[in-house]
Amino acid sequence: MQSSRSQPCSCPSLKLREVASMYFTLVAAFLVILVVALQGSVPRQSYFPYKVPLDPQGLLELSWNVSYPEQAVHFQLLVRELRFGLLFGMSDRGEFENADLAVLWSDGHSSYFGDAWSDAKGQLHMDSQQDYQLLGARRAPEGLYLLFRRAFSTCDPKDYLIEDGTVHLIYGILEKPVHSLQAINVSALHGGLQRVQLLKPNISIPELPSDMKTMEITAPDVVIPSQETTYWCYMAELPEGFPKHHIVMYEPVVTAGNEALVHHMEVFQCTAHFDSFPRYSGPCDSKMKPDRLNYCRHVLAAWAMGAQAFYYPEEAGLAFGGPGSSRYLRLEIHYHNPLVLKGRRDSSGIRLYYTATLRPHDAGIMELGLVYTPVMAIPPGEDSFILTGYCTDKCTQLALPAAGIRIFASQLHTHLAGREVVTVLSRDGRERRVVNADRHYSPHFQEIRMLKEVVAVFPGDELITTCTYNTEDRSRATVGGFGILEEMCVNYVHYYPQTQLELCKSAVDPGYLHRYFNLVNRFNDEEICMCPQESVPQQFYSIPWNSFNRDVLKSLYSFAPISMHCNKSSAVRFPGEWEKQPLPRITERLREPVPHCPPAPQPQPAAPVPIELGRLRR
Repeated sequence: MQSSRSQPCSCPSLKLREVASMYFTLVAAFLVILVVALQGSVPRQSYFPYKVPLDPQGLLELSWNVSYPEQAVHFQLLVRELRFGLLFGMSDRGEFENADLAVLWSDGHSSYFGDAWSDAKGQLHMDSQQDYQLLGARRAPEGLYLLFRRAFSTCDPKDYLIEDGTVHLIYGILEKPVHSLQAINVSALHGGLQRVQLLKPNISIPELPSDMKTMEITAPDVVIPSQETTYWCYMAELPEGFPKHHIVMYEPVVTAGNEALVHHMEVFQCTAHFDSFPRYSGPCDSKMKPDRLNYCRHVLAAWAMGAQAFYYPEEAGLAFGGPGSSRYLRLEIHYHNPLVLKGRRDSSGIRLYYTATLRPHDAGIMELGLVYTPVMAIPPGEDSFILTGYCTDKCTQLALPAAGIRIFASQLHTHLAGREVVTVLSRDGRERRVVNADRHYSPHFQEIRMLKEVVAVFPGDELITTCTYNTEDRSRATVGGFGILEEMCVNYVHYYPQTQLELCKSAVDPGYLHRYFNLVNRFNDEEICMCPQESVPQQFYSIPWNSFNRDVLKSLYSFAPISMHCNKSSAVRFPGEWEKQPLPRITERLREPVPHCPPAPQPQPAAPVPIELGRLRR
């Protein structure tokens, strides 16, 4: 048996040099483990699925991915020709004032990266809470890659809250060395803005059918006009006798080199009420454009810069072709050419993926919001005037199937004064959920967006769409209508199964508006002509917009009964009484979401991070 007593150690005694060597080896191993752990939080360089050029020349290219578990966005910024630094960030409407910024700058010898903010005068300040976290910087033959991370919400009052909907990204290029952050003159920068949907939905891609075919609706080698903004219209035709198919997916086709010029694109199907449509390829606002093209308004596909391919759910597809469907399609492309480039040719468009094997359900598109009518108006000089359109319980009870419908995508739409659009689902007088919301909406960035979750709508539910407008730059009232200086408030919801209900919208009762005009006449010194020959717009234009007239109009829209348009695809209303309908009564509102704040970091000095980039060129 072995003795249980401890035996004297036969190991040689450790010398001080050996102890030190073991210590530093352990430290080195710990550092390697730490670096590997830190690199684990950095996405693979190939895994930035979303990409957009920031500037018209394509010198700055942003890629990103979204981590919902981490509640953070990882950015990769490619700078093709680095001078002495750049600014990148976010602001409410794309301004350089009151912006949340990540800044890279150089004094010509040393380079620095830091989280900063700008005040109302555009002066830069280092943020006391450094929430743009630098993950790495590397040079490559194509330029400098800058990797950094930002949480959705930081609870720093100087930071921008990243939320669903449109985000206005801003950028600026430093042409000269600067010795400090405060020395950067924002007004002298070569910069601009780009709009994107940063928080893309994390949804699985459905399996595509084996018999899928493709069709490209593209511009016919157009010479892009040498002006900042152009809407180009082009008419295309489906083959004679084209049978019914389902569109299951579509994606953009952008001519190489024009990625920074093609801003957004839409494909519309024309009404079947006309047997033929004239050929046309030219500016959409040209006097040469045939009037009949205005009857091509049924959206088949819509894409905006930064968007990826759009997939329909496995249960549904968008029908086109066959009896009762027009063969004629209109492609509309918005070219944004701020550098007024000349001679650039373009054949961009949209590629449709379709199948003859029909899915269980036809997808439908329903219009929610306000009717296109001048009775809904916004006074001039308003910073945030609200109008609301209703799809009432009476309409959904009559028009929707017992099993309801499923909304899977949405496209919000206003004209130039629109600043925010929200659609809420209400049931039994209680707001249940947001269908789609864009708190930083821009009329210059409209796309069909897949929802993060499918929204079920049942008979008796209400869909309430609210739009917020800014008319501070206008001197007379803005009325509802089709003109670009008139206004709309629309949510085109994509759903299945398709029903006969194509439009579920409202407007204030005209009789109550007539009473408003009489009231304004009575309490104002200036006469407003109520003559029968005066149109509603003319009556709005003649109102003196004092605080009383503004407040009474707001009050009218908040309590007056409505005219409901519960319309079939034939533009005929469902049977029933739809005039002077009461406003839906909401007894319980949704609570505003509370931003999630990450754990408070250890206090750190508001100091930039040095980056080794070598000497930068002048």
